[in-house]
Amino acid sequence: MINRFTTCLRSRQYLRRMLTSFILMTAGAVISAVEVVIFMLPAEVVPGGVTSLAVILNAVIGSPVGVVVLLANIPIQYWGARMLGGWRTLAGTIYAIAVFSILVEVLVYAGVDAVSDDRLLNAVFGGVLGGIAGGLIYLGGATLGGTSTVAQILRDRTGTPMSTTFLYTDTIFIIMAAFVFGWESALYAVVALVLNGMATDYVLEGPSVIRTVTIITNQPEAISAMVIHDLDRTVTAWEAEGMYTHQPRTVLFVTVSRAEAGRLKDRVQAIDPTAFIVIGQGHAAYGEGFRQPSAAIPPETPTESA
Repeated sequence: MINRFTTCLRSRQYLRRMLTSFILMTAGAVISAVEVVIFMLPAEVVPGGVTSLAVILNAVIGSPVGVVVLLANIPIQYWGARMLGGWRTLAGTIYAIAVFSILVEVLVYAGVDAVSDDRLLNAVFGGVLGGIAGGLIYLGGATLGGTSTVAQILRDRTGTPMSTTFLYTDTIFIIMAAFVFGWESALYAVVALVLNGMATDYVLEGPSVIRTVTIITNQPEAISAMVIHDLDRTVTAWEAEGMYTHQPRTVLFVTVSRAEAGRLKDRVQAIDPTAFIVIGQGHAAYGEGFRQPSAAIPPETPTESA
């Protein structure tokens, strides 16, 4: 009876994860298609990756953007399947590519118009939307293929950071765009790519809502009592040695909300004016007083295909 219940629970958790991934990948692909058709393509600003090549070829020979993206990804995904562990590892990516490519052609055929004729506005909003789309697809366990798949292969096979691959490939596409659309367009593409990366990070990591505070002090007991009783937070302490004075010091580590950081700093300085305080940003905290971690998925639960 217990085994049947455990198996049912695992199946439900697996199906829920698969459904969540499917929704995230679909939403990301749809948003990315809207970004390209409404903002980037009319403004002649390349969005990065293989889609940049598709936008350039569309301007030069009139080839359909969605078709070029789909065709360009066939050899890339075939290579990826051979190098990254088979087609199951790329199922989500292939699905996202298909949805994106088809929807781009549907929107173009439907005659969807640009929202603005201002190239800067198109670059800004296109970059932000592209970043949101990419973040959603990553959360779903996939990518939009193209240079992302190439970057994964190079990372696994040669140890090259994915960011380095993106830097090289995007630089090449931006230079190509400069010769086709002009250097002003290339500069707008840089703006879009920077905003794209920022928006992706925001989607993946969330807003910076917590602060991590490191305090080096000679009065650890008084400061710890203040944190525990006044702020209702916990403190972690360890002994250290100042390498300049070679005097023993105590290091306290505290995690607080953004709103509590200033109050903590003021109270620490009131207790120990000589305390050394470092306040860092954090995106999430799990445990007592903060978010509760989600229930762990049993090790035997099947992994997602993407």
